[in-house]
Amino acid sequence: MTLTIAPRVRTLVLLLLAAACALLAGAGPASAHAAVTGSDPGQGAVVDKAPARISLTFSEQVAMSDDSLRVLDPEGKRVDTGKPSNVSGTTYAVPLHPGLPDGTYTVAYQVVSADSHPVAGAYTFSIGAPSKTSVSVSGESADDGVVGWLYGFGRYVSYAGFIVMAGGAAFVLACWQRGSGVRPVQRFVVSGWVALTASTLALLLLRGSFTGSGKVSDIFDLSLLGQVLQTKSGAALVSRLLLLAAAALFIAVLFGAYDKREDAQEKRDLTFGLSIGGVVVAAGLAASWAMSEHASVGLQAGIAMPVDVLHLLAVAAWLGGLGALLVSLYRAPADTPVDRPALRRFSQVAFGSVLVLIATGTYQSWRQLGSWSAFTDTRYGQLLLAKIGLVVVMVGVAWISRRWTGRLAEAAPVEAAAVREKERVGAGAEPAGDVVTTRAGAKDAPAAGESELDTASDHDSDSDSAEHPGAERAAQLARQQEARDAARQKRMRDADPNRFGLRRSVLAEAGIAVALLAVTTVLTQTEPGRTEQEAKAASSSSASASSDTGASGALTLNMPFDTGGEDGKGIVTIDLDPARVGDNEMHVFVERPNGRAFDIPEVKVEFTLKAKDIGPLPVVPDHIATGHWSANGVQIPMAGDWQVDVTVRTSDIDEVTVSKNAQIG
Repeated sequence: MTLTIAPRVRTLVLLLLAAACALLAGAGPASAHAAVTGSDPGQGAVVDKAPARISLTFSEQVAMSDDSLRVLDPEGKRVDTGKPSNVSGTTYAVPLHPGLPDGTYTVAYQVVSADSHPVAGAYTFSIGAPSKTSVSVSGESADDGVVGWLYGFGRYVSYAGFIVMAGGAAFVLACWQRGSGVRPVQRFVVSGWVALTASTLALLLLRGSFTGSGKVSDIFDLSLLGQVLQTKSGAALVSRLLLLAAAALFIAVLFGAYDKREDAQEKRDLTFGLSIGGVVVAAGLAASWAMSEHASVGLQAGIAMPVDVLHLLAVAAWLGGLGALLVSLYRAPADTPVDRPALRRFSQVAFGSVLVLIATGTYQSWRQLGSWSAFTDTRYGQLLLAKIGLVVVMVGVAWISRRWTGRLAEAAPVEAAAVREKERVGAGAEPAGDVVTTRAGAKDAPAAGESELDTASDHDSDSDSAEHPGAERAAQLARQQEARDAARQKRMRDADPNRFGLRRSVLAEAGIAVALLAVTTVLTQTEPGRTEQEAKAASSSSASASSDTGASGALTLNMPFDTGGEDGKGIVTIDLDPARVGDNEMHVFVERPNGRAFDIPEVKVEFTLKAKDIGPLPVVPDHIATGHWSANGVQIPMAGDWQVDVTVRTSDIDEVTVSKNAQIG
């Protein structure tokens, strides 16, 4: 790539960076990937009785299917009934079977956020007391598995195909502007169209399974395909396919009628028409991403979508043009090198693209991050830093390319003429007849510039030559001439040090561009830093609210007991206030089965945190009144799932210990 940075542009870049600082310093709320901000029952909660339903609150509205919310008992059996429903705003609920037994239950969810990205996860709550469960609570990521890998690869190919097709076509129209040596670039552009078309069809088939079960067998499920076509993502993919039909017509004209035009005025008119049509088609294709991904939801969506389109078009003009330039340097004939005007025009296009990328990238970063801390505290921010680093390295390599470009533009015509003259003198300008005579007299000696493979093929064809000597000899001479031409072209390219240096630097840029595209693809599938931080803040607020609730009301545990003796049955109730780490106040109430206060000789309480090998911590409460005991300053040293053991003695010999687990702290 050729890139010229004028001094006045540095001021513009500094102004853009200053604007970025101001934007990031004063960011407002937004969202992209949906995130769970609350649930009822909460994560890890222990409730006394089975709830009638479970509900989840997301950071934005989501799309739900019949299996989007599942509640599983400790054995992994579903206990939810009916379909999930939107109960209010961004809160969704599913009813449960009545009378669920005690134990740990798993809530698994898989929904599609407003930016068309699937979001999955799971958490647990317990009824009565926690228990062992056979269900994994880690939650399945929508990107895991074969289907997720295929979908991610398809997205990468689709981005690459668009960049190659749009950027290569722009290079031909804006930079090359001549027919000679354009055939390799034509193949380059057509390969981009094929890649984008194939990947779009694959994404359309994979979408249903990717947002649902994740099973390979569901890829060709026509019912799922019908559901995908009714979604925003499905509409975007279908629109992309329709625009690709228009792109095919554009490419046919670009490398057909346009390439063959000789009249300068006609070519200028056709260039203008193709430029307008090409920009419209390319913008439409870019909009098929903007309308279904991060830019379509959240803060300033009306501004973010056109900015996203501009960003993608600038990437295509820069990286796609870079690929076309690389193809020209490696595949175009050496006697038709990339001329000075073409290099200068691409330098201008690339530089303009970089400026657009700086402006649009700054806005996108502010919109998706919202704060400086998100750069390092979120995965999205870390990927964005990697992307920025790759761009900086790529621009540095481009600066080296600029030096080679200047040398090539000055020296290439002279070098090419010198090499051609050397080839002519070295060949001795032998007539064709002399070549035939020489080879007829000495078959075992290859001619100048001829490969050993050609000589071997001549020996193999001797028997055929006896039957058709004239035609076979003409074919041999044609192959020899083709081999000489290829060898001469390669020597001419290798003999030009400036062209060779530019090829190496542009190849390095292309390698960085491949890595840059990979990071960008992952970035578009990653939860934006702003949303991730908002979800963390919401979780912290929820935890704080739960803690405050606990402070205003005691944790209550009801445990029936039976010591086995006469009048040995009853219910012991433990109230722990505020049920947090540190000092707590504990009250113990003992009642008979009929609800009357029950005075017994002794009550003892112990707290054990088995997960951390803490305890048992004994507490002997003081008798306050009939059936009522109390203890102040009960120390809970650490938050966790504590086992509360209560020993009840109803006579000198009748005693029993009952237990219950509870989340404290």
